[in-house]
Amino acid sequence: MEHRERFYATIERRSADRPASWLGLPDLKAIPGLLAYFGTDSLDGVRKAIDDDVYPVEFPYHTPRGSAIYLALDFTKKGGLDAEHRTLTSPGFFENVSDPSRLDDFPWPDPAEHIDLEEIRAAVKHVLPGRAVLGVIWSAFFQDAWAAFGMQNACIRMIETPEMFQAVLDRIVDFYLRANEIYYETTRGKLDAVLIGNDYGAQTGPIISPESIRAYAMPRTRKLVDQAKSHGLKVIHHSCGSIHDIIPDLIDIGVDAIHPIQALATHMDAERLRADFGDRMSFVGGLDAQYLLVKGTPREIAKRVMELKALFPTGLVISPSHEAILPDVDPANIEALFKAVNRI
Repeated sequence: MEHRERFYATIERRSADRPASWLGLPDLKAIPGLLAYFGTDSLDGVRKAIDDDVYPVEFPYHTPRGSAIYLALDFTKKGGLDAEHRTLTSPGFFENVSDPSRLDDFPWPDPAEHIDLEEIRAAVKHVLPGRAVLGVIWSAFFQDAWAAFGMQNACIRMIETPEMFQAVLDRIVDFYLRANEIYYETTRGKLDAVLIGNDYGAQTGPIISPESIRAYAMPRTRKLVDQAKSHGLKVIHHSCGSIHDIIPDLIDIGVDAIHPIQALATHMDAERLRADFGDRMSFVGGLDAQYLLVKGTPREIAKRVMELKALFPTGLVISPSHEAILPDVDPANIEALFKAVNRI
């Protein structure tokens, strides 16, 4: 099978010669080690060496703080926002605001002023031939809302002033819908899927109650999913941690796959997910990045990959169970992962 064909077969839970695979998004500090190990001067050289199936294209969005869509909304009161020191817990712009009529006190940006269409076109043009192209657009509206109030305060606002919390959520989602529409129109016919998401999970369960996620997050996530689907794209939803309890909700709103299935989080092991949801949902991830990829040997990595392939001959895009390969992962383990995936 070709890469793109294998990706679609895996996501759609159809027969494939082997499960699709994806390197993920290596941390900037991990990249030099990967390049040195694989003897190349670019991540594309690494991708060619491991022969994975998915090519990520991140959404370029330019602000004084950086060139990423997740830096678009700066709610911090002190110090400003940057990619290295982002936090959701600092006091946010709406910390002491409870009146929805004051939403426009915040200087909401016009996304069109920060998006370079030619840069987007160039990014999707220079992908490796034959790969499934994944637009990494995040649209992490719930995490932005936590930052807008300060995380602890936001959780209080959900209960004490829900109208204000929802008004901020809606304005953030509106921003992403407008930004994403520009991205979709500019990349028309070039993408196969998008990666959106919010981190709802901790190690042992959701960060907030599933009922709160259903009330505040799911209706707004549905808007993002519907928008992507209207452009003919598969939707992969990211959340770290244990989110087993809300997977049925993600199924209901039309998500095609869940990423990165944090393997050691409660009820997020591949065996449990296959038994509970394997006929209704696909997954991306599964190779434990908390312990196995860090402490394991190449032989142990290969053994686990073969177990995953037997468990999920389709329906699982095999990848590290974190979006980023961190510097503490031995590149030899990455090589072992993909050699085992590619073994037919």
